[in-house]
Amino acid sequence: MESSSAPAAAEQTLPERMCIVTREVKDEADLIRFVRSPDGVAVPDLARNLPGRGVWVSLDRKTLADAVKRKLFSKGFAAETTIPPDLPDMVSKRLRQNAMSLLSLSKKAGEAVSGFMKVEEMLGRGRARLLFHGSDAAPDGCRKLDKFLQPGMERTVLFHSDELDLAFGRSNVIHAAVAKGGLAEKLLVAVRRIETFEGLRGPEGPEEKR
Repeated sequence: MESSSAPAAAEQTLPERMCIVTREVKDEADLIRFVRSPDGVAVPDLARNLPGRGVWVSLDRKTLADAVKRKLFSKGFAAETTIPPDLPDMVSKRLRQNAMSLLSLSKKAGEAVSGFMKVEEMLGRGRARLLFHGSDAAPDGCRKLDKFLQPGMERTVLFHSDELDLAFGRSNVIHAAVAKGGLAEKLLVAVRRIETFEGLRGPEGPEEKR
């Protein structure tokens, strides 16, 4: 933990909002913003830039499901609001799509590679920031690449190879890596938001389901 006053001062300037379920005041990054569409439907605004009044729910699937069950959106918007019954799944899907869009952008920018040999090379040279294993990848292949992980590198097994295929525009993408840089940092934030929403991130980091 940082003990200097500079980070603390910076944190005080970050926007904070209240979760309509827990009533906790949190940083916007720890919440999901929703707006009410013209036809009265609650719409997730992951980028936090849609016009109109917003209500906020903690970045947590169970908390969002509770908001749906208790019909808290109508209260939050002070107007009758329709809630899609699959709203938690919708948010989960959009969070994943956002991450894969950033991975695709990284690939187009020449910052991401796929294929065992290319990934191994990026890791070995210490250029990688984020390592992807498909959730359907063979454990042996994952272990071989994990040996090259260095301090400051992160790994994730959140995504199926089908999702990685779409991001790279090719088939059979089992392993991928993203080089250090701004895009990698944005992608890492997107990955961590998914982990948090799905309850896969504990105090010491991601908790992989086996």
